[in-house]
Amino acid sequence: MALDKVVETVVAGNYVEMEKSEGNTKDIKTKMSKFFWHGGSTYDAWFSCASNQVAQVLLTLPYSFSQLGMVSGILFQLFYGLMGSWTAYLISILYVEYRTRKEREKVDFRNHVIQWFEVLDGLLGKHWRNVGLGFNCTFLLFGSVIQLIACASNIYYINDNLDKRTWTYIFGACCATTVFIPSFHNYRIWSFLGLIMTTYTAWYLTIASLLHGQVEGVQHSGPTKLVLYFTGATNILYTFGGHAVTVEIMHAMWKPQKFKAIYLLATIYVLTLTLPSASAVYWAFGDALLNHSNAFSLLPNSPFKNMAVILMLIHQFITFGFACTPLYFVWEKAIGMHECKSLCKRAAARLPVVVPIWFLAIVFPFFGPINSTVGSLLVSFTVYIIPALAHMLTFRSPAARENAVEQPPRLLGRWAGAYTINMFVVVWVFIVGFGFGGWASMTNFIHQIDTFGLFTKCYQCPSQLPPSPPPHLSNATTVMPPVAHIHRL
Repeated sequence: MALDKVVETVVAGNYVEMEKSEGNTKDIKTKMSKFFWHGGSTYDAWFSCASNQVAQVLLTLPYSFSQLGMVSGILFQLFYGLMGSWTAYLISILYVEYRTRKEREKVDFRNHVIQWFEVLDGLLGKHWRNVGLGFNCTFLLFGSVIQLIACASNIYYINDNLDKRTWTYIFGACCATTVFIPSFHNYRIWSFLGLIMTTYTAWYLTIASLLHGQVEGVQHSGPTKLVLYFTGATNILYTFGGHAVTVEIMHAMWKPQKFKAIYLLATIYVLTLTLPSASAVYWAFGDALLNHSNAFSLLPNSPFKNMAVILMLIHQFITFGFACTPLYFVWEKAIGMHECKSLCKRAAARLPVVVPIWFLAIVFPFFGPINSTVGSLLVSFTVYIIPALAHMLTFRSPAARENAVEQPPRLLGRWAGAYTINMFVVVWVFIVGFGFGGWASMTNFIHQIDTFGLFTKCYQCPSQLPPSPPPHLSNATTVMPPVAHIHRL
């Protein structure tokens, strides 16, 4: 790569592709530093998408299977994996369209990171910008909260000398160091390592569960209640809705137009991790998972388990950075620091973003149920409904469709096929994801608050779990009323 900035001019609607270094003042940068730090290839984007798509949610999918049952759990993963890949594709198309239009107007993005709300603003106006900004920022905020909760939940299973709330304090301080990572260009080595860590953990869960075998008297009674069924389904909706940072990942690429199939390929790889691990853990432990939203809590202690916990902790730090970096960009733009050259000044300016995340993780430490709640209320709109509606409205006129930089695939029926799929996504996610999923998730979430309370010191620790019913009694018996049953989640 040349050290000076390379700019390839657009011709006939192909936008400017900028492959830049840190500038002539950075000539002393070594090749090793570039190799580890400064990424923008299609491989970097693939690692970023695959690494960001599954983190702590890998540990909650067996919990979702106990709510859904084995067959529904597998089918929902395949279904939402395809749906998530489609809407990620839509976001990439809208990014390309926006950037092309702006660069035809001679707008230079070399010192500016394009974000999703800016794409909506440029294509559909300020009202769409405000809606997109609100949903996206709120989702990323709670996505970061979930990573802190997961860190505390995981470390507790290898060191319970401190309660989970204390571990949240500690990991909040550790994750605050992500303010020093400038942009997604600089996640090259982290994305690669993150995927290796997730892969190890997934196969540890699978092999350890198979070797452990089924617990005595294991039952696989799910699904038993609608509230459980839709809570589990919405957690899987959240699993494959991790493309709230798609625009930032694309913008970090040297050639963003190559992104189109990357998310689908990342999803296919992720399914090779999530399907075996969730199925194996549910097969081994069955309904016991209804009391344990973190799969680590049921597996016996071993050096392999400790290694998986440590690797997941590191990966959750990486995922925290992925979720927080777009928030950092938004905050920098709001206070006029986005184009500042000083890394230390930008890091200091970013710190106020971490404080509310830290606070909310302490208030709502409900590992598992919070995933479903965020999925139903935020992910459903942020990464499914809004991209599908935005794509239809952007290309609603014949002229817009004719002049589109990217045409829909012929295999899917071009524009008619794209509009049909978009309408299905909007209707399905609104009714099933937001409607039924929102009802189920909020019902469950409220009962977590009623049972454990806010600011609870040690959510789902052994001392807080309710006594289990006798083995011969099913979850649906009258020994435990519905409210008591729900709080066990």
